[in-house]
Amino acid sequence: MLSKYSVEYSLQFRKHSPPEHHQFYTDDPVTWEAFIQQLLERGMGIHALRHEGAELAKADFDRVVKVAAAAIASKLICTSLNIKVDEERFRFGFAA
Repeated sequence: MLSKYSVEYSLQFRKHSPPEHHQFYTDDPVTWEAFIQQLLERGMGIHALRHEGAELAKADFDRVVKVAAAAIASKLICTSLNIKVDEERFRFGFAA
Protein backbone atom coordinates (compact mmCIF):
# COMPACT_ATOMS: atom_id res chain seq x y z
CA MET A 1 0.00 0.00 0.00
CA LEU A 2 1.27 3.45 -0.90
CA SER A 3 1.88 6.06 1.73
CA LYS A 4 -0.35 9.08 1.35
CA TYR A 5 2.48 11.61 1.15
CA SER A 6 6.01 11.38 -0.21
CA VAL A 7 8.94 13.65 -1.00
CA GLU A 8 11.75 12.97 -3.45
CA TYR A 9 14.84 14.91 -2.39
CA SER A 10 18.62 14.97 -2.69
CA LEU A 11 21.54 16.04 -0.53
CA GLN A 12 23.25 18.61 -2.71
CA PHE A 13 26.80 17.97 -1.51
CA ARG A 14 28.55 17.29 -4.83
CA LYS A 15 28.47 19.99 -7.47
CA HIS A 16 29.89 18.03 -10.39
CA SER A 17 28.10 14.71 -10.13
CA PRO A 18 24.38 14.00 -10.42
CA PRO A 19 22.59 14.01 -7.07
CA GLU A 20 21.46 10.77 -5.50
CA HIS A 21 17.69 10.94 -4.98
CA HIS A 22 16.09 9.78 -1.74
CA GLN A 23 12.47 9.18 -0.80
CA PHE A 24 10.57 10.10 2.36
CA TYR A 25 7.15 8.50 2.97
CA THR A 26 4.48 9.25 5.57
CA ASP A 27 0.74 9.09 6.08
CA ASP A 28 0.68 12.22 8.26
CA PRO A 29 0.35 15.59 6.47
CA VAL A 30 1.83 17.50 9.43
CA THR A 31 4.96 15.30 9.38
CA TRP A 32 5.15 15.76 5.60
CA GLU A 33 5.06 19.56 5.90
CA ALA A 34 7.61 19.54 8.74
CA PHE A 35 9.96 17.42 6.62
CA ILE A 36 9.63 19.87 3.72
CA GLN A 37 10.48 22.71 6.11
CA GLN A 38 13.60 20.85 7.26
CA LEU A 39 14.69 20.30 3.66
CA LEU A 40 14.29 24.03 2.94
CA GLU A 41 16.17 25.02 6.10
CA ARG A 42 19.10 22.78 5.16
CA GLY A 43 19.21 23.80 1.50
CA MET A 44 18.52 20.33 0.14
CA GLY A 45 17.05 19.72 -3.29
CA ILE A 46 13.33 18.99 -3.50
CA HIS A 47 12.57 17.17 -6.75
CA ALA A 48 8.97 15.97 -6.34
CA LEU A 49 6.09 16.13 -3.89
CA ARG A 50 3.50 13.38 -4.16
CA HIS A 51 0.07 12.82 -2.68
CA GLU A 52 -1.35 9.30 -2.94
CA GLY A 53 1.29 8.39 -5.51
CA ALA A 54 0.50 11.25 -7.92
CA GLU A 55 2.97 14.09 -8.33
CA LEU A 56 1.55 17.47 -7.30
CA ALA A 57 0.78 19.98 -10.02
CA LYS A 58 3.20 22.91 -10.28
CA ALA A 59 0.76 25.32 -8.61
CA ASP A 60 0.16 22.93 -5.69
CA PHE A 61 3.90 22.20 -5.38
CA ASP A 62 4.62 25.94 -5.24
CA ARG A 63 1.86 26.49 -2.65
CA VAL A 64 3.24 23.78 -0.33
CA VAL A 65 6.78 25.19 -0.60
CA LYS A 66 5.52 28.74 -0.02
CA VAL A 67 3.63 27.70 3.12
CA ALA A 68 6.71 25.86 4.43
CA ALA A 69 8.94 28.88 3.73
CA ALA A 70 6.48 31.24 5.48
CA ALA A 71 6.45 28.98 8.55
CA ILE A 72 10.27 29.00 8.65
CA ALA A 73 10.36 32.79 8.30
CA SER A 74 7.78 33.17 11.06
CA LYS A 75 9.75 30.95 13.45
CA LEU A 76 12.99 32.80 12.73
CA ILE A 77 11.41 36.22 13.26
CA CYS A 78 9.75 35.16 16.53
CA THR A 79 13.02 33.70 17.81
CA SER A 80 15.24 36.58 16.71
CA LEU A 81 12.97 39.38 17.93
CA ASN A 82 11.67 37.47 20.95
CA ILE A 83 8.05 38.18 20.04
CA LYS A 84 4.90 36.07 20.05
CA VAL A 85 3.27 34.64 16.94
CA ASP A 86 0.36 37.10 17.06
CA GLU A 87 2.68 40.10 17.09
CA GLU A 88 4.78 38.60 14.29
CA ARG A 89 1.66 38.08 12.18
CA PHE A 90 0.50 41.66 12.82
CA ARG A 91 3.90 43.23 12.11
CA PHE A 92 5.23 41.01 9.32
CA GLY A 93 2.27 39.08 7.96
CA PHE A 94 3.64 35.54 7.91
CA ALA A 95 1.25 32.80 8.93
CA ALA A 96 2.73 30.55 11.60
